[in-house]
Amino acid sequence: MRAELGQAIAMLRKGDEESTQHALELLQRIVLSFGIKVCGHREDAEDTAQEVLFSALPHLAALKDPQALSAWLYTAAKNRCLQGRRKASYRKSVPLEELIPGDAELHALLLADPAATPEEQILSNQDHQLLHRAVLALPPPYRIVLVLHDMEELDTDLVARILSIQPNTVRVRLHRARLLVRQEMARFLHREGVSKRRKKSTARRPAACREIFANLSEYLDGKLPPADCDRMRAHIEACPACVAFIRDLKQAIDRCRSFEACPDGKARPILRRLLTEEYLRLKNSAPNL
Repeated sequence: MRAELGQAIAMLRKGDEESTQHALELLQRIVLSFGIKVCGHREDAEDTAQEVLFSALPHLAALKDPQALSAWLYTAAKNRCLQGRRKASYRKSVPLEELIPGDAELHALLLADPAATPEEQILSNQDHQLLHRAVLALPPPYRIVLVLHDMEELDTDLVARILSIQPNTVRVRLHRARLLVRQEMARFLHREGVSKRRKKSTARRPAACREIFANLSEYLDGKLPPADCDRMRAHIEACPACVAFIRDLKQAIDRCRSFEACPDGKARPILRRLLTEEYLRLKNSAPNL
C-alpha cells in the first residue's frame, strides 16, 4: 500500500489549510496515477481524479486508517474509469494455454544472456511506454487487478474487497494478467516465435512444465504450500526452459511493480484551493468528525 495514504491521513488530522492542501495533493497524485494506468488517457485520468476527490471530501475526515481510505478511493476511481466501457467488446477470460510460450520463443529465451549489458539497461529504461501499452492491451478485468496489486501495491484481500470478488479470483486474474503483460512485451519487442495463438505449440509442452506455468504467480509470490513449492523447485532446477521463462516473467512483474505513471503536475491552483476550502467547510460543519 502506498505510503502517501498514511501521510495524507496524518496531514488531514492536523486540520490547518496548508496541511489539508498537501494531503489533497497527495491523494490527487495517487488517483491521477491510477487513472493514467487504467484509462490510458491523461484527460480521462484528470477527470477521474477531480470527480473522485470532490466526491471523497465528505468522507475523508471519517476515514481513520490508510486501508479504509485506500478501499474508498480505489473503488470510486475504478468505478469512474470503467464508466461507459461496460458495453465495450473485450475478452473476459483468456485460456492459460494461449499464454504459454511456444517452442520457438522458449528457444529464444534460452539463448538470451541473463546479464543485462549497458545497451540492454538503456533499453529497459526506455521500455516505460511499451509496458504501459502492454498493460492497456489487457482486458479490463485483468488490467484492474494487475494495476491494483502489482502497481498500487495493494494486497490480495483489499483488491478483492475493492472489486467485490473472491481473493482466489484475484489470484487467478493476476496470474493471467502477468502472463499477458509478458506476452505483450515480447510482441512489442519483436521477440522470435511470439504470437497470440499458441494452442498447437503448447500441446507439445510436458505436463510438468504446464503445471509450472499454471502456478508460477503462486510460486513467485510465496503462496504455495511448502510441499508444492519444493516439488516445483525440483522441476525448475532440472528444466532450463522453465528457468528461462521464469526469469522473463519475473522481469515483467518487476517492471510492473516499479512502473510509475509520473503525473507531472499537482492539482491546478484553483482546483486545489476549491478542494481545500470545501473540505475544511465540511469538516467545520461536522466537528464530531
